[in-house]
Amino acid sequence: MLMENTDPPVTIMSSLLEGLPDAVALGCLARVPFYLHPKLELVSHSWRAAVRSPELFKARKEVNSSEDYLCVCAFDPENLWQLYDPRRDHWITLPVLPSKIRQLANFGVVSADGKLFVLGGGSDAVDPSTGDHDGIFATDEVWSYDPVSRQWASRAPMLVPRALFACCVLDGKIVVAGGFTSFRKSISKAEIYDPEKDVWGPLPDLPYTHNTSCSGVVIRGRVHVLHKGLSAVQVLDGLNHGWTVQDYGWLQGPKAVARESLYVMSHGILFKQEIGARKLVASASEFRRRIGFAMIALGNDIYVIGGVIGPERWNSGITKLSDVNVLTIGTERPIWRRVAPMTRCNGTILGCTLLRI
Repeated sequence: MLMENTDPPVTIMSSLLEGLPDAVALGCLARVPFYLHPKLELVSHSWRAAVRSPELFKARKEVNSSEDYLCVCAFDPENLWQLYDPRRDHWITLPVLPSKIRQLANFGVVSADGKLFVLGGGSDAVDPSTGDHDGIFATDEVWSYDPVSRQWASRAPMLVPRALFACCVLDGKIVVAGGFTSFRKSISKAEIYDPEKDVWGPLPDLPYTHNTSCSGVVIRGRVHVLHKGLSAVQVLDGLNHGWTVQDYGWLQGPKAVARESLYVMSHGILFKQEIGARKLVASASEFRRRIGFAMIALGNDIYVIGGVIGPERWNSGITKLSDVNVLTIGTERPIWRRVAPMTRCNGTILGCTLLRI
């Protein structure tokens, strides 16, 4: 005969904050800025588990406490990434990318599914004793950095090794196109990656190739592939359509997309570039001698990061920069200002993207 259980119900106390349900406690932790998470981990084992859990980052979205960071990798030091927190003017250093390729360069970089992705590229390393370059020009390897676990992970490789290619995110999927293969031959192949399924699939080929590097930007839901030195733009209008070729007459130079508009720095001037027209935004004459920098937009701010000052006639050396300059667009008289310089990285910027955490 079964005995009826007359014991009082067991009350499960929160392992995070005593007296609060775990869901409520998690909501409290979700409001703590990301840069303080390493200190939260020191409180207890349960807090460490919570800080490194996907549930916390879901809660951050729910309570609208997600933060935007700039992710930057420079030539020096090798394979090192830093995050910039614009709210606190603060830099965070990530673990070194564990690729076996020395001085990885000419790669694609984007963020998707809450992670930082580094795709393809090759070695820019030089043997100091011989001056020879490393033989790896292009690879198919893909790495992701998860800010939850704070670890790099190897992901499914691309269908084709490539370097100096277009790479961007459309509808949560990563699109890569063009570039050069490991044989230094330009290619028209394009492909798409689902970060949740870790699967690559083919896309229609680009209409043409060109023997220069290319880059990709997304403007108003359309992928634009731009080749250095060419005015023609190859456009992918949604994932279910093929490529078209357009000649918008866009200027050459560093580019950034802010508020669905393209900004281009050309001949010491920052322009807002429309189709067939352009508007002068601000002088950028102080960057005329600065090369190899990244230009990226976050909200209404356009950032110019790192780079080098090239050699002058009387000086054969170069000056590596860790400087960061910012321009707020949409103001009556936009003026460049300086923010905190990179604390570890300096010199030519190899990759730069945004990451929402």
